[in-house]
Amino acid sequence: MAKGAPIGFRIDAEIKAALEAAAKADDRSLSSLITIILRDWLKERGHLPGTPE
Repeated sequence: MAKGAPIGFRIDAEIKAALEAAAKADDRSLSSLITIILRDWLKERGHLPGTPE
């Protein structure tokens, strides 16, 4: 997969730990899991091109 645009933000340590555990359980990187979560959230709300509103 090609590298995308970087983004940085702060989150609670508890949320980060949960994301890291979920990524490990799904055998993927933390970045990959966060990308999937954000993409799915945006699709559900019609914010990505070609998705229903």
